[in-house]
Amino acid sequence: MQKYIEKLNSFFETPIDLRSRVLILIAAVLLLPTYFFPLWRMTLYSNQFPEGLVLKIHSYKLEGGKSPYRDDLKEINTLNHYIGMRELHEDDFTEFKWIPFVIGGVMLLALRVVVLGKMSKLVDLFVLFSYFGAFSLWSFYHKLHLYGHELDPTAAVKVPPFTPPIFGHHTLANFEVYSLPDVGTYFMILLPLFLLAAMWLSRKSWKKSRTVF
Repeated sequence: MQKYIEKLNSFFETPIDLRSRVLILIAAVLLLPTYFFPLWRMTLYSNQFPEGLVLKIHSYKLEGGKSPYRDDLKEINTLNHYIGMRELHEDDFTEFKWIPFVIGGVMLLALRVVVLGKMSKLVDLFVLFSYFGAFSLWSFYHKLHLYGHELDPTAAVKVPPFTPPIFGHHTLANFEVYSLPDVGTYFMILLPLFLLAAMWLSRKSWKKSRTVF
């Protein structure tokens, strides 16, 4: 057991090589687009809206698809009113207040890892970002669940309680609802992949040094 702990401590104390530092720096830069592109997209199709009503979820705001004659967010809120679902308001999403700051914090921590150059700091960053991603998905799902289950019983159109999909497809009355990650999320997914690649490269250097000595 003692030998295993010493080996683990040695791994965490491993210096990060130059290639790994470059990967971490690129990973930090790849988070910048999350401030400009939506993280998630929901699209509702029906006979009345064959081209689809689009709802884009950014890290800090809700945005409906725009056209010269329609704002999709207003249309979606009108439809929600008929089935007794409360309107979608940015003030209801506390995530918009903290997600942009967490992303900025992760970028700063990535730069810190580049400067300090230690495997332990890199592992900490990977674990922290993984927790942030998992918690954000849970928070998103929980919010969708609340919206679909807290329906007004006096609504004009009665539908059973439901949870809008976080991934994939759901049929609601005469609407087909699709929910998928958007551009911003794909950039976020790249960060842990780059961090894992950085760990792997530095681990190879660590194993070589142990073999030499």
